[in-house]
This record gives sequence, C-alpha cells and structure tokens, in this order.
Amino acid sequence: MTHDDIDLDTQLLYETLRIRLVELRIIQLYPSDKIQSPVHLSIGQEAVAAGACAALLPEDLVFGSYRSHAFYLAKGGDLRQMMAELYGKATGCCGGKAGSMHLAAPDVGFMGSSAIVASTIPHAVGAALAAKRRGLQQIVVAVFGDGATEEGVYHESLNFAALHQLPVLFLCENNGFAVHSRISARQSYDLLEHADSYGIPTRLCAKGNDPRAVYDTVAAAAERVRVERRPTVVVVDTYRQMEHVGIGEDHHVGYRSPSEAEPWRRTDPLVNESALVARFTPQILREIDDAVAFAEQSPWPGADALLADVA
Repeated sequence: MTHDDIDLDTQLLYETLRIRLVELRIIQLYPSDKIQSPVHLSIGQEAVAAGACAALLPEDLVFGSYRSHAFYLAKGGDLRQMMAELYGKATGCCGGKAGSMHLAAPDVGFMGSSAIVASTIPHAVGAALAAKRRGLQQIVVAVFGDGATEEGVYHESLNFAALHQLPVLFLCENNGFAVHSRISARQSYDLLEHADSYGIPTRLCAKGNDPRAVYDTVAAAAERVRVERRPTVVVVDTYRQMEHVGIGEDHHVGYRSPSEAEPWRRTDPLVNESALVARFTPQILREIDDAVAFAEQSPWPGADALLADVA
C-alpha cells in the first residue's frame, strides 16, 4: 500500500492492523505444524512498532528482540520472506535457518533479532559507534523488553553509549512481565531513573497501544538523538495480550487475570476504529494470503545450504 493519500494517523492504524492480522494468521496456521519455530506474538503491542518505525528515517537501523514480527514488518521487511522464514523455506529472509526469533531484513534497516535476551543491545551500540566514526547522520534503535534491563549487558551498553556519546535510542517495550514474573518482583530500580543515573535523557509513553502517542514520543526522542548525537532512553508502557511464547492465552497459569487486560482492550484502536479496520482488512488479508501461498509453494533448503553463511 502507498501512503501518499492518507494522513499519518490513518497510516499508523493501517500498520498496526497489518501486524495484528499477520499474527492472527500465524495463530491459525500454527496448529498445522507448518510453522517450524516457536513464536512470540506482539498482539497488544503492535502500536509500539508501528509508531516507532514511522518516526525513523529509511537509513536508520533497528535491532530487535525475539518478539520481532512487529518491528520487522513496521520497518519494511518483506512479508512473503517473513512467512517463508517461519515455514523454514529457502526463500525466507534468512534462508529458512532463523525462524521467528531471528528475523532480519538489513536491506530496510532491520538488522536482526535474537532469542538471547538483551543480546542485540550491544550490537546496536556498536552500530552507533560505527555511525559516529563514519560521520553518518543515521541513528540506531535497540528494541528490548523490560526483562532485558536486568541483564548486565544492558547496563554496560548504557554506560558505553553515554561515555562515548553515541547516536543510539534505547527503546524499552515495558509490558510489565518477564515470562510469568512481574516487574515488581524483579526490579529494585525505576527504568527512567536508572537511565538518568548515566546522564542519559529519557522519555515515557504511557499509552503504548496508541500508535500516534508512540510516534510523537519516539519522533521527539529520535530528533534529539539525531541532532545532539547522544543516547536517549524511551520507555513505552504496553500490554502483551497473549502468552509469553505460543498462540494461546495464559490466564490459567495464575500470574495475571483477564481483568488486567480490560483497560488496554477498551482503548485498543483496532477495536475502537472499526470503520477504518473494516476498510483496510480485505486488502491486508489478500496480502497475507499471497504471503502464505508463497511460503507453502517455496522449496525447502537443500543439503548444499547446510553450511552456507557459516563463518
């Protein structure tokens, strides 16, 4: 779809809806065992990726986490190649070797994701160091969840980025949980105050299911990073509607109740903007149908691909 004829708010809703419909199709497909890897869904969190990526320039780089379908798509990753990757096919964005948790589309600036918590944060810092030394005006975005901030490498990355004044935007999707563990049971620090202790400017977006609110917050932060050439931390409060990994809900586990999601569901733009959702859904579903057909008709990797790209 071209966005020349629609306003920003409509474009943001379209991208948010596209991500959700793709993941709803993944839910439908998963029981067939055609998808060859575990999946971490972003349902409820789609607006973070849609708003954040719309605030970036094409040359800006994004490093994601294992929950990266949304950022892959929002940054411009090819849906056909993503679906083929989930199927384990040779036409996938990583040749069928990476699966859901390791998507990459460097041609559009989505530099990769990893199943290892917090592991791409220092990669983003390194890319920002390279941008600084090369005199580039691009900025680099590290995307991670609140649980990743408990890893030592996060603290080391903040320190290094602040010390060397690097153009990196640390973007935390704060859904309040690490698997089944609440943030209050894990962290003695406040995310914003902690970043401030390194002298890093911070911004908070409390309306993480509102793509325009995310866009406004990230756009302001990105502009600051771009102009001042130093790091910023953005925390976006959001809510993961599905289980940590898989296609189901997990209220039966006992760590949260359905009522906790109700405030987020009531303010979900994909529920409230029903006319726009109805307008865009058919064309998005056609695109998804095409991507699924492409994945199913694509060949499996051959034996000659086994050691390809292995250093």
